Amino acid sequence: MNIKDYLDSTYLKTAEQAGISENENIKTVVNCVQEAIDERFKLVMIRPEMVSLAKRMILKENSKLDIGTVIDFPKGTSVLSKKLKEANQAILDGADDLDFVCNYEAFKKGKINLVKEEILKCTQLGIQNHKVVKWIIEVAALNNQQIIQLSALIKNIVISNFKEESYASVFVKSSTGFYKTENNLPNGATIPSIIMMLENASPLPVKAAGGVRNYEEAMEMVRLGVKRIGTSSAKAIAKGTAAQDNY
Repeated sequence: MNIKDYLDSTYLKTAEQAGISENENIKTVVNCVQEAIDERFKLVMIRPEMVSLAKRMILKENSKLDIGTVIDFPKGTSVLSKKLKEANQAILDGADDLDFVCNYEAFKKGKINLVKEEILKCTQLGIQNHKVVKWIIEVAALNNQQIIQLSALIKNIVISNFKEESYASVFVKSSTGFYKTENNLPNGATIPSIIMMLENASPLPVKAAGGVRNYEEAMEMVRLGVKRIGTSSAKAIAKGTAAQDNY
């Protein structure tokens, strides 16, 4: 197997978050996309406002690189209509993968019907447009029971409403990488959280995102059964060198 086939090379910071100017941030995105093209990664994961830029670069180079983007990022608390509007625009701009942040806060408050509706409607939009849909559940914000329950909820909605051939196109994803934890606890994928997701999301695939920073960690995730890995350290992972970033 080629580890590059699993890697979603990721850059999701705003200029403010990165502490740089807008022009510098655009250059960082351009460099990230170009690196993903050159390294032949599976996908580059960028913010929605950068999708059209990435699409132009990929077409110019006749590359097979896929473009992923995040929807309602990083909180996931927007109303359904806003999620759908943002996703529709990303589709028009050329996105291949739509990584929605699930309204995990609503889920924690017991607003299950709200969560069910957004999972159903947003997944329908993606599947109808032949896109890959990923649901970010933000494991660092959930306890073990909630990770299990939310993974199973997404699975059950997909199984109840979509054909079996669509299952491989709907992922459960661990993290945004931007959740603020206390006491320096991990805010991304951990082995225990990924195992719970794999056990309760199957037959849907799982994406490990956040905290996978070297080849050994990436291979461990693949051995566990994840199908995609979101990381800002894709080149370092592929080359087996030390990562520089923390996502």
